[in-house]
Amino acid sequence: MSSGVLIVDKPQGVTSHDVVAACRSLLHTSKVGHAGTLDPMATGVLVIGFGSATRLLNSIVGTDKTYMTTIRLGLRSTTDDADGELIYPDNQEEVSQRLTELTREKIVSTINEQLVGQIKQVPSTFSAKKINGQRAYNLARSGEDVQLKAQDITISSFDVLDVRHAEAASVDVDARVTCSAGTYIRALGRDLGKLLGVGGYLTMLRRERVGNFNADDAMAIKFSTVERVFTDRDGVEQRRMKAVYPDGLRDNQEALSAHIITPFQAAAATLPMIELSDEQAVDISFGRPLELSIPHAVAASYKTHLMALLEPWKKHVCKPSTVFITSRELATLIQEG
Repeated sequence: MSSGVLIVDKPQGVTSHDVVAACRSLLHTSKVGHAGTLDPMATGVLVIGFGSATRLLNSIVGTDKTYMTTIRLGLRSTTDDADGELIYPDNQEEVSQRLTELTREKIVSTINEQLVGQIKQVPSTFSAKKINGQRAYNLARSGEDVQLKAQDITISSFDVLDVRHAEAASVDVDARVTCSAGTYIRALGRDLGKLLGVGGYLTMLRRERVGNFNADDAMAIKFSTVERVFTDRDGVEQRRMKAVYPDGLRDNQEALSAHIITPFQAAAATLPMIELSDEQAVDISFGRPLELSIPHAVAASYKTHLMALLEPWKKHVCKPSTVFITSRELATLIQEG
């Protein structure tokens, strides 16, 4: 199959780009992308698009998501997760006392009052947000003072599943969060710790769902990691984790095909779908607008093939934002009946 979507269950310890590189090898193509970065520490759903389906990724990125996470209260981190340097509070005795007195009820009420619904969130300093064309994490690593603007997000649910008081001065909170695109779970952990006056950072993060794509879906592919040992340009031995797909999948097209979601299926799972007539399909194949009123972006199909993505344009008129089938390919489909 020349294009499609994969649901990858990303392992811990590798970047999203590492998974993309592995998928290029698996799929024998360089045209591969992903819908929404997962940090190296995080696991779970990474939606991969290849071929023409890469043009669906922006739509998939915009869907809501569900995460499982563990927030450790009592300390902060430079990156708001366990990969950063820990920052111990100056008022350790005061923080320790607050942690001792901290109840599940207090945590839940703080979340419900301050961190649920439509809220403003300042992204983590070590994020992929761009400032004057540069990634925030690159600026932060170079020692620059990174100032990011608050953005509007929606937290549909923030459910506390468990609260554990450790012997050391910390409290672990297990939670499940459903949120809009653009939400940083690391920032939620940071903000919860700040609101409680004790600091907080993530020790675990798993993305369970992106839109209608789930980690427990039978079509999901569970990747793993292996350690790669290599010598750098200076002759120094380096070790790095590498993302790997299941054995035997690369050279078994039948087995691989069982995991591939077609562009039509992926679009139908992401956007409302409308069926085009022959005449409408021809217009779309040439990039022409349609006299059709749509309230928001939709996918358009022709005979179970994904034809295009349409967006509102003028009153009672829409236009294609992305066309998947050329006029020549469409002519063949029409002839086939």
